[in-house]
Amino acid sequence: MSTLLADTGNPDLGLLQAVNGLAAGAPHWVDSLVSWVGEYGILLGLAALCLTAWLQARRRPDAPVAVAGLIWAPVAVALAELANLPISAIVDRPRPFVDHPELVVLVEGKEGTLSFVSDHSTMSMGIAVGLLLVNRRLGLLAGVLALLQGFCRMFMGVHYPTDVIGGYALATAVVLLLAPIAMAVLVPFCHALTRTALAPLVVARGSRSGRAETRRRRRGTAAPAPAPEEPAAERDLAA
Repeated sequence: MSTLLADTGNPDLGLLQAVNGLAAGAPHWVDSLVSWVGEYGILLGLAALCLTAWLQARRRPDAPVAVAGLIWAPVAVALAELANLPISAIVDRPRPFVDHPELVVLVEGKEGTLSFVSDHSTMSMGIAVGLLLVNRRLGLLAGVLALLQGFCRMFMGVHYPTDVIGGYALATAVVLLLAPIAMAVLVPFCHALTRTALAPLVVARGSRSGRAETRRRRRGTAAPAPAPEEPAAERDLAA
C-alpha cells in the first residue's frame, strides 16, 4: 500500500510507544477512564466551556460581536473536518496499530479508518482557538483540554504524534485565517437577531447591552408624535 507517512520515523513512533506503553502497565480502570475521556469526555467538557462562554458573552457590552465569535468556533471546526477529508485520503495513513501490532489499543472499530489527521485533535483545538478569540480565560482552559486530548489519543494507540500535531495545525489555520471573513458575515447576522424574537440568544435581558438594545428598538418602533394643534385663530380663518 502506498502511503506518504507509512514509514514512520523513530521520533514519531518512539513517542507513541512511550505514551502508549503507559496503558500496558496501568490498571484496567485507568485504561477505561482514559479511553472514555479521550473519546467523549473532553468533547463534552469543551461543549460545557462553550455554553459558559455563551452565557457570559450575552452580558458583555459587545454581546453581538462576542456571540458571533462563539458561533464561528463550531463552524470553523466543521470546515476543518471537511478540509481533512481530502487530506486524509491523499496521505492514506493507516492507524498505528495496523503497522505496529505490539501497541495496546483501547478502542474498537478503528481498523478500517485512517490516522492522519486526528479528528478529535482537530475538533478540540478548533474550539480552543475559537474560544481564545472571545474569552481568554476559557480559551486557555480549552487549550489545556485540547493538549490532553492529543495525549489520550496516543495513550489509546489510535494516533501517531504527528496525527495530533497535524490536527492542531489544521484547526488553528482554519480558525485564524478565515475569521475575518466569517466575522464580516456573523456580526451583522447577530445584530439582526437582536431585532427579532431571538434576541435573548444574543443579548441577555437586564444586561447593559440588553437595555441599550431595548432602548434602540423602542425608539425605532415608537408611534409618531401627534401634530401640534392648530391655533384657534387659524381655525376660525379656515372656517
